[in-house]
Amino acid sequence: MPINPKYIQLIKSGEIVAFPTETVYGLGADAWNPSAIQKVFEVKGRPSDNPLIVHISSIEQVEDFAFDIPETAKKLMNAFWPGPLSLILIKKPEVLDAVTAGLDTVAIRMPNHSMALEFISRTGPLVAPSANKSGRPSPTNAVHVREDFGIDFPVIDGDSTKIGLESTVVDLSGTEVTILRPGSISKKQLEEVLEMEILESFFQTSIGPKSPGQKYSHYKPKAKVRWLKKSDSLNDTSVLFLLMNSEIETNNIVNYQGDLKRLAKELYDRFRQADIEDFDLVVIESFEDMDHPIVSALLNRISKAIH
Repeated sequence: MPINPKYIQLIKSGEIVAFPTETVYGLGADAWNPSAIQKVFEVKGRPSDNPLIVHISSIEQVEDFAFDIPETAKKLMNAFWPGPLSLILIKKPEVLDAVTAGLDTVAIRMPNHSMALEFISRTGPLVAPSANKSGRPSPTNAVHVREDFGIDFPVIDGDSTKIGLESTVVDLSGTEVTILRPGSISKKQLEEVLEMEILESFFQTSIGPKSPGQKYSHYKPKAKVRWLKKSDSLNDTSVLFLLMNSEIETNNIVNYQGDLKRLAKELYDRFRQADIEDFDLVVIESFEDMDHPIVSALLNRISKAIH
């Protein structure tokens, strides 16, 4: 489906437009326009020390933002782009401080979504944090975007996103390779490509967060979220239960039968459902012992929601 030219014009005139990617919907603004980027922070209510990810439509555009691109980055780009992987590299001086939260690094990704790639190819690189109010569950369809910003907010409707969780973020700006935010591309997959050990650091350092998701409480519904306990009664109609291995499925129980890919795709939708239907609590059955690439990302998002 071609992109309506009005959305291209909005970006070029310094406005913001929500658009779909394979992970979640992004809130797009011209990566070289300071006033447009400021609108992103204002509309989202996003803290200014939370860096943004630049979204590009071709690998060649990396050189416009990053300095001295290491071989590790090139290997990961070739293996996973376009895809749900954001790479943190040393930025060029001309990259706006508003994009990087004043850090000397910039996060870049090339989304694997035909509408996103067409949009970016016609507008130029975009910053694109998740298109929701800060702290809320990320949007996985256009309805979610309008829930947060109103029915008249400009959003390119690309139906539901394929993955449902934000990209894996990998820091390549130092001497070691470090995952700062887990996503659908796992540590094991990255290590297989690079043939080296990769570290994990999901919390901010003393200089502040280098990646979205490191510092602030994120992804939360208004309802409380916690793990399932043995003492829980599945008959509690004030609770939305997300179960892994139960045979039960009712209006307040969703049985995923071990399908973690489906849970990832639907997690934020379930969080929003809990608020719309006035559940007091979302209870999730543990799955941390299951062997699946998405486990780390799901545990990260749920722990942020619980926190």
